[in-house]
Amino acid sequence: MPATPPHSADLVTAPARGKNRRTFLKAGGTLLLAVLTPLPARAAQILAVRVWPADEYTRVTLENDSELKTSHFIIKNPERLVVDIEGLELNPELKTLVAKIQSNDPYISQVRVGQNRPNVVRLVFDLKSEIRPEVFTLPPVGTYQHRLVFDLYPAQELDPIAAMIEKGEWSSDGKPVGQPAIAEQHPAAPALPLPDNKIPAPGTPSAAVPRPDIAAAAPAKPPVQQPDGKLVRMLTIALDPGHGGEDPGAIGARGSREKDIVLAIAKRLKAKIEQHPNMRVMLTRDGDFFVPLPTRVEKARKVDADLFVSIHADAFVKPSARGSSVFVLSEKGASSSAARWLANKENQADLIGGAYQKGRHDAQLASVLFDLSTTAQINDSLKLGKAVLQHIGGINKLHNGAVERAGFAVLKAPDIPSILIETAFISNPEEEARLTDNGYQDQMADAIVKGIRNYFANNPPLAKNPLT
Repeated sequence: MPATPPHSADLVTAPARGKNRRTFLKAGGTLLLAVLTPLPARAAQILAVRVWPADEYTRVTLENDSELKTSHFIIKNPERLVVDIEGLELNPELKTLVAKIQSNDPYISQVRVGQNRPNVVRLVFDLKSEIRPEVFTLPPVGTYQHRLVFDLYPAQELDPIAAMIEKGEWSSDGKPVGQPAIAEQHPAAPALPLPDNKIPAPGTPSAAVPRPDIAAAAPAKPPVQQPDGKLVRMLTIALDPGHGGEDPGAIGARGSREKDIVLAIAKRLKAKIEQHPNMRVMLTRDGDFFVPLPTRVEKARKVDADLFVSIHADAFVKPSARGSSVFVLSEKGASSSAARWLANKENQADLIGGAYQKGRHDAQLASVLFDLSTTAQINDSLKLGKAVLQHIGGINKLHNGAVERAGFAVLKAPDIPSILIETAFISNPEEEARLTDNGYQDQMADAIVKGIRNYFANNPPLAKNPLT
């Protein structure tokens, strides 16, 4: 008697044997093929195109709904950067890139966009000079989806001092020249009352940690002669307006952006500091572009800065939070949970702003960040922070009456007294209104200058070259 055919369910749950197994596979082949055949890939969609031109580099960002694969190469005579983007069809948003290249862009004269072949879009950047491109992708973060980033740097890296001399901000002897219009209403200030600039006794805390890595390249700070004939050396202040470019920083309820406010305050502060004949300023950014956190520190060290002042106007989870604060570096944990939260938030700036991921900037600092003691730097930073906090308290409520500590990455120059100032909370509607007010910005700049003057009066910097 022939065997009873198995129930159809048994073909799935029981081990198939011999002819039955072959029959099942044959019958189900069409179904399996349909299931396993992949659907045609959907082309990625470009959601936004942004261009950030600056003297230091130009950034082009394509925001899209999925990660893109690219290849690029340089063509000479004339200079061109060619980029092929796979898995992409030309859409109206991408075509807007052509109109977003400005005539005053330092590196790009124009861009051409076209469908090179199916699912491959080609961008051709016609360049004004030889460049060093960095092309990379960024995963979704914050309000951004996937980003494809083109950073076009000059082939020869810009020297910050040479750049400022070329702009006419410093003279060839290192002194500041000219004054912005914002400073015309104020009379010139006298040179800071600096004592003898003599090296203190051994063991005295000082920011003058030896820097063999930059000693040969460090610019001389020519002395300035006071009316009494006494020489005082030039003092260099590095001002660091936070965020910029792709990273707007915190955004207030009225739409005010932290990056715009802190740049405005920094420019006012620069003008006021340079009214003193023996003081000059380097801005880590002087426009709306992004600077990675390690690069900000690196810039300060390249100009042999005496102080580093980072300026912010952050937000908190509660709009009721208010007041100004001053922070210094901590190696042993934050002084409060709020300070820790803020430092963690600020240290994520490179994720939002889009720093190159291969560690080019970090490697340049690695030799100094971990093999030099920062004890002296933190001690001097506390003195500077207390002097500045005292004067800021005269124009705004203090969020904390003492200088706070946390592990801010941007304060990690082991040889430069460094502070981070939260000028007010942009998340507080009342303080947002003050931050956008010219009068408050001017008052904040005045308070910081007074704090810097008091710090130097009580903590004269060391002589750093034989002339001083």
